[in-house]
Amino acid sequence: MLRSMITPLLALALSAGTSHAAPAWTGADDQPTSPLACDGAPAAAAPVAYNGGTPTKAPERKGKTIKVVDVPKLVGIGYFNSTSQGVKEAAKELGNVDAKTDGSTKANIDDQITLIDNYITSGVDGILFSANDPVAIAPVLKKALAAGINVVGYDADAQADARQWFVNPATPNGVAKSLIDTLAKEIGPDGSFAIVTSTFTTPNQARWIAEMSAYQAKCYPKMQWLETVEAQEDNILSFNQANTLINKYGSDLKGIIGMTSVATPAAADAVTQAGQCGKVSVVGLATPNPMKPYIKAGCVKSAVLWSTVDLGYAAMEALRAAADGTLKPGDKTFKAGRLGELQIINGSQILLGSPAVFTKDNIDKFDF
Repeated sequence: MLRSMITPLLALALSAGTSHAAPAWTGADDQPTSPLACDGAPAAAAPVAYNGGTPTKAPERKGKTIKVVDVPKLVGIGYFNSTSQGVKEAAKELGNVDAKTDGSTKANIDDQITLIDNYITSGVDGILFSANDPVAIAPVLKKALAAGINVVGYDADAQADARQWFVNPATPNGVAKSLIDTLAKEIGPDGSFAIVTSTFTTPNQARWIAEMSAYQAKCYPKMQWLETVEAQEDNILSFNQANTLINKYGSDLKGIIGMTSVATPAAADAVTQAGQCGKVSVVGLATPNPMKPYIKAGCVKSAVLWSTVDLGYAAMEALRAAADGTLKPGDKTFKAGRLGELQIINGSQILLGSPAVFTKDNIDKFDF
Protein backbone atom coordinates (compact mmCIF):
# COMPACT_ATOMS: atom_id res chain seq x y z
CA MET A 1 0.00 0.00 0.00
CA LEU A 2 2.84 2.39 0.86
CA ARG A 3 4.44 1.86 -2.56
CA SER A 4 1.15 2.49 -4.35
CA MET A 5 0.59 5.67 -2.36
CA ILE A 6 4.01 7.25 -2.63
CA THR A 7 5.34 6.39 -6.06
CA PRO A 8 2.49 7.86 -8.17
CA LEU A 9 2.48 11.00 -6.07
CA LEU A 10 6.06 11.80 -6.83
CA ALA A 11 5.72 10.87 -10.47
CA LEU A 12 2.61 12.98 -11.00
CA ALA A 13 3.55 16.03 -8.94
CA LEU A 14 4.38 18.28 -11.87
CA SER A 15 2.35 21.39 -11.21
CA ALA A 16 3.14 24.90 -10.10
CA GLY A 17 -0.33 25.85 -8.92
CA THR A 18 -1.50 28.66 -6.69
CA SER A 19 0.28 29.43 -3.45
CA HIS A 20 -1.24 28.07 -0.24
CA ALA A 21 -0.66 30.17 2.85
CA ALA A 22 0.82 28.35 5.83
CA PRO A 23 2.83 29.30 8.90
CA ALA A 24 6.51 29.41 8.06
CA TRP A 25 8.49 26.56 9.50
CA THR A 26 12.13 27.08 10.36
CA GLY A 27 14.21 25.62 7.55
CA ALA A 28 11.71 26.50 4.82
CA ASP A 29 12.44 28.94 2.01
CA ASP A 30 10.19 31.94 1.29
CA GLN A 31 9.11 30.94 -2.22
CA PRO A 32 5.45 30.33 -3.19
CA THR A 33 4.12 26.85 -2.47
CA SER A 34 1.75 24.63 -4.44
CA PRO A 35 0.54 21.81 -2.19
CA LEU A 36 -0.97 18.83 -3.97
CA ALA A 37 -4.55 17.66 -3.47
CA CYS A 38 -5.08 15.78 -0.22
CA ASP A 39 -6.75 12.93 -2.10
CA GLY A 40 -3.79 12.48 -4.45
CA ALA A 41 -5.52 13.77 -7.56
CA PRO A 42 -2.83 14.77 -10.08
CA ALA A 43 -2.48 18.39 -11.17
CA ALA A 44 -1.80 19.51 -14.71
CA ALA A 45 1.67 20.85 -15.44
CA ALA A 46 1.81 24.48 -16.52
CA PRO A 47 4.10 25.13 -19.51
CA VAL A 48 7.13 27.27 -18.73
CA ALA A 49 9.57 28.76 -21.24
CA TYR A 50 13.26 27.85 -21.00
CA ASN A 51 14.76 29.80 -18.09
CA GLY A 52 18.26 28.35 -17.85
CA GLY A 53 21.53 30.03 -18.76
CA THR A 54 23.63 29.79 -21.92
CA PRO A 55 27.41 29.33 -22.25
CA THR A 56 29.08 32.29 -23.94
CA LYS A 57 30.94 31.48 -27.16
CA ALA A 58 31.28 27.83 -26.26
CA PRO A 59 33.64 25.96 -28.60
CA GLU A 60 32.31 23.21 -30.86
CA ARG A 61 32.15 20.11 -28.68
CA LYS A 62 29.80 17.82 -30.61
CA GLY A 63 31.20 14.29 -30.58
CA LYS A 64 34.53 15.43 -29.13
CA THR A 65 35.97 14.16 -25.87
CA ILE A 66 35.12 16.55 -23.06
CA LYS A 67 36.56 17.01 -19.60
CA VAL A 68 33.93 17.20 -16.85
CA VAL A 69 34.18 17.77 -13.10
CA ASP A 70 31.39 16.77 -10.74
CA VAL A 71 31.26 18.94 -7.59
CA PRO A 72 28.59 17.66 -5.15
CA LYS A 73 27.67 19.27 -1.83
CA LEU A 74 30.27 17.08 -0.18
CA VAL A 75 32.10 13.80 -0.74
CA GLY A 76 32.50 10.75 1.45
CA ILE A 77 28.82 9.93 2.15
CA GLY A 78 26.80 7.18 0.52
CA TYR A 79 24.41 9.50 -1.31
CA PHE A 80 27.10 11.30 -3.28
CA ASN A 81 29.29 8.23 -3.60
CA SER A 82 26.42 6.72 -5.55
CA THR A 83 25.70 9.82 -7.67
CA SER A 84 29.40 9.81 -8.54
CA GLN A 85 29.06 6.15 -9.53
CA GLY A 86 26.23 7.15 -11.89
CA VAL A 87 28.31 9.95 -13.41
CA LYS A 88 31.14 7.51 -14.11
CA GLU A 89 28.77 4.91 -15.52
CA ALA A 90 27.32 7.38 -18.02
CA ALA A 91 30.77 8.69 -18.94
CA LYS A 92 31.95 5.15 -19.65
CA GLU A 93 28.90 4.37 -21.77
CA LEU A 94 29.24 7.60 -23.73
CA GLY A 95 32.91 6.87 -24.36
CA ASN A 96 33.88 10.48 -25.05
CA VAL A 97 33.78 11.95 -21.55
CA ASP A 98 36.63 12.24 -19.04
CA ALA A 99 34.75 12.71 -15.73
CA LYS A 100 35.90 13.03 -12.13
CA THR A 101 34.23 13.90 -8.83
CA ASP A 102 35.84 16.38 -6.45
CA GLY A 103 34.55 18.09 -3.35
CA SER A 104 34.93 19.01 0.30
CA THR A 105 34.29 16.47 3.06
CA LYS A 106 31.99 19.07 4.65
CA ALA A 107 28.83 20.62 3.18
CA ASN A 108 30.43 24.06 2.99
CA ILE A 109 29.39 26.54 0.30
CA ASP A 110 32.61 28.56 0.48
CA ASP A 111 34.68 25.44 -0.18
CA GLN A 112 32.39 24.50 -3.04
CA ILE A 113 32.67 27.93 -4.67
CA THR A 114 36.45 27.93 -4.37
CA LEU A 115 36.71 24.48 -5.91
CA ILE A 116 34.50 25.37 -8.89
CA ASP A 117 36.43 28.60 -9.42
CA ASN A 118 39.69 26.66 -9.48
CA TYR A 119 38.33 24.30 -12.16
CA ILE A 120 37.19 27.25 -14.26
CA THR A 121 40.74 28.58 -14.12
CA SER A 122 42.41 25.22 -14.82
CA GLY A 123 40.05 24.52 -17.69
CA VAL A 124 37.17 22.08 -18.03
CA ASP A 125 34.44 21.64 -20.64
CA GLY A 126 31.64 20.86 -18.21
CA ILE A 127 30.69 21.26 -14.57
CA LEU A 128 28.13 19.16 -12.68
CA PHE A 129 27.07 20.40 -9.26
CA SER A 130 24.72 19.92 -6.32
CA ALA A 131 24.43 23.30 -4.60
CA ASN A 132 24.94 23.93 -0.92
CA ASP A 133 23.34 27.37 -1.36
CA PRO A 134 21.37 28.37 -4.49
CA VAL A 135 22.15 32.08 -4.29
CA ALA A 136 25.75 32.01 -3.10
CA ILE A 137 26.82 29.51 -5.78
CA ALA A 138 25.20 31.42 -8.65
CA PRO A 139 28.01 33.94 -9.39
CA VAL A 140 30.70 31.28 -9.83
CA LEU A 141 28.40 29.18 -12.03
CA LYS A 142 27.61 32.25 -14.15
CA LYS A 143 31.37 32.78 -14.41
CA ALA A 144 31.64 29.24 -15.78
CA LEU A 145 28.91 29.91 -18.35
CA ALA A 146 30.67 33.15 -19.34
CA ALA A 147 33.81 31.09 -19.92
CA GLY A 148 31.92 28.84 -22.37
CA ILE A 149 31.61 25.91 -19.95
CA ASN A 150 28.52 23.69 -19.97
CA VAL A 151 26.87 23.66 -16.52
CA VAL A 152 24.27 21.17 -15.27
CA GLY A 153 22.96 20.76 -11.73
CA TYR A 154 21.40 17.78 -9.96
CA ASP A 155 19.94 17.04 -6.52
CA ALA A 156 20.03 20.68 -5.29
CA ASP A 157 19.60 23.54 -7.75
CA ALA A 158 21.07 27.00 -8.13
CA GLN A 159 19.29 30.02 -9.54
CA ALA A 160 18.01 28.88 -12.93
CA ASP A 161 20.01 31.33 -15.05
CA ALA A 162 23.24 30.20 -13.38
CA ARG A 163 23.13 26.80 -15.10
CA GLN A 164 21.67 25.29 -18.27
CA TRP A 165 19.75 22.33 -16.89
CA PHE A 166 18.88 20.79 -13.54
CA VAL A 167 18.10 17.10 -13.03
CA ASN A 168 15.31 17.14 -10.45
CA PRO A 169 15.02 13.87 -8.52
CA ALA A 170 11.38 14.64 -7.64
CA THR A 171 9.11 17.67 -7.48
CA PRO A 172 9.11 19.44 -4.09
CA ASN A 173 5.34 19.21 -3.59
CA GLY A 174 5.50 15.49 -4.39
CA VAL A 175 8.24 14.92 -1.82
CA ALA A 176 6.22 16.94 0.69
CA LYS A 177 3.03 14.94 0.18
CA SER A 178 4.85 11.63 0.40
CA LEU A 179 6.62 12.46 3.65
CA ILE A 180 3.65 14.06 5.40
CA ASP A 181 1.19 11.36 4.29
CA THR A 182 3.57 8.65 5.47
CA LEU A 183 4.12 10.43 8.79
CA ALA A 184 0.37 10.91 9.33
CA LYS A 185 -0.21 7.23 8.68
CA GLU A 186 2.27 6.36 11.43
CA ILE A 187 1.58 9.03 14.10
CA GLY A 188 -2.00 9.99 13.27
CA PRO A 189 -3.43 13.20 11.79
CA ASP A 190 -2.93 15.13 15.03
CA GLY A 191 0.53 13.90 16.03
CA SER A 192 3.50 16.19 16.76
CA PHE A 193 6.86 15.90 15.04
CA ALA A 194 10.25 17.51 14.44
CA ILE A 195 12.56 17.71 11.45
CA VAL A 196 16.30 17.07 11.10
CA THR A 197 17.67 18.82 8.00
CA SER A 198 21.10 19.72 6.67
CA THR A 199 21.15 23.53 6.83
CA PHE A 200 18.40 26.11 6.59
CA THR A 201 19.86 27.36 3.30
CA THR A 202 20.26 23.99 1.53
CA PRO A 203 18.02 24.62 -1.48
CA ASN A 204 16.31 21.29 -2.05
CA GLN A 205 15.56 20.66 1.62
CA ALA A 206 14.37 24.24 2.21
CA ARG A 207 11.99 23.88 -0.75
CA TRP A 208 10.71 20.50 0.48
CA ILE A 209 10.13 21.86 3.99
CA ALA A 210 8.20 24.85 2.65
CA GLU A 211 5.96 22.52 0.65
CA MET A 212 5.59 20.18 3.65
CA SER A 213 4.41 23.11 5.76
CA ALA A 214 1.80 24.09 3.16
CA TYR A 215 0.59 20.53 2.61
CA GLN A 216 0.32 19.80 6.33
CA ALA A 217 -1.68 22.99 6.93
CA LYS A 218 -4.02 22.06 4.08
CA CYS A 219 -4.49 18.34 4.70
CA TYR A 220 -3.60 17.69 8.35
CA PRO A 221 -4.37 20.97 10.16
CA LYS A 222 -4.29 19.34 13.61
CA MET A 223 -0.81 17.92 13.12
CA GLN A 224 1.79 19.88 15.09
CA TRP A 225 5.29 20.81 13.91
CA LEU A 226 7.60 21.28 16.90
CA GLU A 227 11.01 22.27 15.57
CA THR A 228 13.50 21.99 12.72
CA VAL A 229 17.17 21.46 13.58
CA GLU A 230 20.30 21.65 11.42
CA ALA A 231 22.77 18.76 11.30
CA GLN A 232 25.12 19.70 8.43
CA GLU A 233 24.84 16.23 6.78
CA ASP A 234 27.08 15.02 9.60
CA ASN A 235 26.33 11.64 11.12
CA ILE A 236 27.36 12.43 14.69
CA LEU A 237 25.63 15.81 14.72
CA SER A 238 22.48 14.27 13.20
CA PHE A 239 22.41 11.61 15.94
CA ASN A 240 22.97 14.22 18.65
CA GLN A 241 20.27 16.51 17.27
CA ALA A 242 17.75 13.67 17.12
CA ASN A 243 18.67 12.60 20.62
CA THR A 244 18.21 16.16 21.85
CA LEU A 245 14.75 16.29 20.30
CA ILE A 246 13.79 13.01 22.01
CA ASN A 247 14.94 14.31 25.41
CA LYS A 248 13.54 17.81 24.91
CA TYR A 249 10.00 16.87 23.93
CA GLY A 250 9.58 13.52 25.65
CA SER A 251 6.21 11.91 25.07
CA ASP A 252 5.03 14.91 23.02
CA LEU A 253 7.36 13.85 20.20
CA LYS A 254 5.63 11.27 18.03
CA GLY A 255 7.77 11.44 14.90
CA ILE A 256 11.01 12.65 13.34
CA ILE A 257 11.40 13.43 9.65
CA GLY A 258 14.92 13.06 8.24
CA MET A 259 15.51 15.30 5.25
CA THR A 260 18.87 13.82 4.28
CA SER A 261 20.39 10.40 3.68
CA VAL A 262 22.51 11.03 6.79
CA ALA A 263 19.82 12.43 9.09
CA THR A 264 17.30 9.61 8.62
CA PRO A 265 19.48 6.66 9.69
CA ALA A 266 21.03 8.78 12.45
CA ALA A 267 17.54 9.58 13.78
CA ALA A 268 16.66 5.89 13.60
CA ASP A 269 19.79 5.09 15.59
CA ALA A 270 18.92 7.72 18.20
CA VAL A 271 15.38 6.36 18.56
CA THR A 272 16.73 2.80 18.85
CA GLN A 273 19.33 3.67 21.49
CA ALA A 274 16.76 5.68 23.46
CA GLY A 275 14.43 2.67 23.55
CA GLN A 276 11.74 4.62 21.70
CA CYS A 277 11.03 2.25 18.80
CA GLY A 278 7.26 2.06 18.44
CA LYS A 279 6.85 5.34 20.33
CA VAL A 280 8.71 7.74 18.02
CA SER A 281 8.34 7.08 14.30
CA VAL A 282 11.14 7.90 11.88
CA VAL A 283 10.17 8.88 8.36
CA GLY A 284 12.52 10.23 5.74
CA LEU A 285 14.71 10.09 2.69
CA ALA A 286 17.64 7.69 2.83
CA THR A 287 19.77 5.31 0.85
CA PRO A 288 18.95 1.66 1.64
CA ASN A 289 22.21 0.33 3.07
CA PRO A 290 22.32 2.53 6.22
CA MET A 291 18.61 1.86 6.84
CA LYS A 292 18.76 -1.94 6.65
CA PRO A 293 19.32 -2.64 10.38
CA TYR A 294 16.51 -0.32 11.48
CA ILE A 295 13.98 -1.51 8.92
CA LYS A 296 14.79 -5.18 9.51
CA ALA A 297 14.46 -4.64 13.27
CA GLY A 298 11.06 -3.03 12.75
CA CYS A 299 12.03 0.30 14.29
CA VAL A 300 11.49 2.02 10.91
CA LYS A 301 8.74 0.87 8.56
CA SER A 302 10.12 2.28 5.33
CA ALA A 303 12.44 4.80 3.71
CA VAL A 304 12.02 6.55 0.38
CA LEU A 305 14.59 7.68 -2.16
CA TRP A 306 15.10 7.94 -5.88
CA SER A 307 17.99 6.03 -7.39
CA THR A 308 20.98 8.22 -6.64
CA VAL A 309 23.00 6.27 -9.20
CA ASP A 310 20.42 7.18 -11.83
CA LEU A 311 20.50 10.80 -10.68
CA GLY A 312 24.22 11.12 -11.39
CA TYR A 313 23.81 9.12 -14.60
CA ALA A 314 21.07 11.43 -15.90
CA ALA A 315 23.09 14.54 -15.03
CA MET A 316 26.09 13.31 -17.00
CA GLU A 317 23.88 12.36 -19.96
CA ALA A 318 22.30 15.83 -19.87
CA LEU A 319 25.65 17.61 -19.86
CA ARG A 320 26.92 15.56 -22.80
CA ALA A 321 23.71 16.29 -24.73
CA ALA A 322 23.94 20.00 -23.91
CA ALA A 323 27.55 20.06 -25.10
CA ASP A 324 26.52 18.28 -28.32
CA GLY A 325 23.55 20.58 -28.88
CA THR A 326 21.04 17.72 -28.83
CA LEU A 327 19.47 18.99 -25.59
CA LYS A 328 18.32 22.51 -26.28
CA PRO A 329 15.90 25.19 -25.01
CA GLY A 330 12.30 24.37 -25.82
CA ASP A 331 12.69 20.59 -25.63
CA LYS A 332 9.88 18.82 -23.75
CA THR A 333 11.66 15.51 -23.22
CA PHE A 334 15.24 14.27 -23.03
CA LYS A 335 16.60 10.83 -23.94
CA ALA A 336 18.90 9.86 -21.09
CA GLY A 337 20.69 6.69 -22.19
CA ARG A 338 19.42 3.55 -20.42
CA LEU A 339 16.83 5.65 -18.53
CA GLY A 340 14.93 6.40 -21.73
CA GLU A 341 12.80 9.53 -22.19
CA LEU A 342 12.67 11.89 -19.22
CA GLN A 343 10.21 14.76 -18.98
CA ILE A 344 11.35 18.39 -18.93
CA ILE A 345 9.36 20.60 -16.56
CA ASN A 346 9.52 24.15 -15.21
CA GLY A 347 11.45 25.39 -18.24
CA SER A 348 14.82 23.76 -17.61
CA GLN A 349 14.34 20.90 -15.14
CA ILE A 350 14.67 17.25 -16.15
CA LEU A 351 12.47 15.09 -13.92
CA LEU A 352 14.16 11.84 -12.92
CA GLY A 353 11.00 9.85 -12.26
CA SER A 354 9.57 7.61 -9.56
CA PRO A 355 11.55 6.74 -6.42
CA ALA A 356 12.02 3.45 -4.67
CA VAL A 357 10.31 2.63 -1.37
CA PHE A 358 12.51 0.46 0.85
CA THR A 359 10.68 -1.92 3.18
CA LYS A 360 11.53 -5.05 5.14
CA ASP A 361 10.31 -7.10 2.17
CA ASN A 362 12.55 -5.57 -0.51
CA ILE A 363 15.45 -3.68 1.05
CA ASP A 364 17.94 -6.50 0.52
CA LYS A 365 17.41 -6.16 -3.23
CA PHE A 366 19.12 -2.74 -3.13
CA ASP A 367 22.80 -2.06 -2.55
CA PHE A 368 23.77 1.62 -2.38
